[in-house]
Amino acid sequence: MISAKDVQKLRQATGAGMMDAKKALQEVDGDFEKASRLLLEKGIADARKRGERAQGQGSVGVYIHKQADRPVLGVLVELAAETDFVAKSEEFQRAANDLAMHVAAANPRWRTREEVPPDAIEAEKELITAQARNEGKSDDIISKMVEGKLKSFYQDYVLYEQTFVNPDRFEGTVGEMVEQLSSAMGENIGVTQFARLAVGGRPS
Repeated sequence: MISAKDVQKLRQATGAGMMDAKKALQEVDGDFEKASRLLLEKGIADARKRGERAQGQGSVGVYIHKQADRPVLGVLVELAAETDFVAKSEEFQRAANDLAMHVAAANPRWRTREEVPPDAIEAEKELITAQARNEGKSDDIISKMVEGKLKSFYQDYVLYEQTFVNPDRFEGTVGEMVEQLSSAMGENIGVTQFARLAVGGRPS
């Protein structure tokens, strides 16, 4: 017999829906660890399926920062979804605006790691290598430093790799935040483009 308490515990641990959690526990005769693994595997499979579906709808998140009642910074973020029903929802609209606020604060250069130009990566590697050689580091140490600092480079400048700026709203990276929204709404959701314009600066 699967109790409501067991289902709630599994839901809190995995973020799964009530029926999915109950079904997983039933399939493995109430084994919590097996049920957790089952839901993880299902979540990965569902995410792959969602990623193959077209994003035909969406919303534009907006953030305006003012100084002395004068707008000095503006951000637009396109958050895409599959259906108009989801795109019009209050949760989706709020997420789009939250993402615009994040872009205003964190100023990412690229959306995903795959969009970073190869020459930008090579330039960063050369800079890290040159600095390490000036410090007298050996080749094996330099290789590890390049790997570690390149990861930090992505976390600084790639939107999906950045830690979301408001932990009260979400703790984790922007990519994780978008994936959680996608899982909760059961649709292929993602940031497709963003623009940040500041007085005295250049569009990004």
